[in-house]
Amino acid sequence: MAEYGLLVDYEYCTGCESCVVACKETHDFPVGKWGIRVFDDGPWQKDDSGEGGDCFNWNKIPVPTDLCDLCADRVAKGKDPACVHHCLAFCMEFGPVEELAAKMLEKPKQVLWRPCASA
Repeated sequence: MAEYGLLVDYEYCTGCESCVVACKETHDFPVGKWGIRVFDDGPWQKDDSGEGGDCFNWNKIPVPTDLCDLCADRVAKGKDPACVHHCLAFCMEFGPVEELAAKMLEKPKQVLWRPCASA
């Protein structure tokens, strides 16, 4: 049986947190508990303009927590996990880990996540 996971292309994540809200609503997690969180990497200075100009960059990186079960109930009904379904930037993909790993090799700024065996 194939293992399933999430591939997140954080180059395109805007940090809107629609994945966080969708997950929390779907699972009715209490205050202080999340199935996914969006973390900031930045701001950090990037000077590649060639003219001495400075620009700053942030990466927004959605990270599932140990509470994530990849929306097992939704997936059993043929639906995507709530975070993937509601992602406004279309930067999250659900599927077999082996297929997602192959896609991850096609471009940088992606992360692949799979739940713990006990999830």
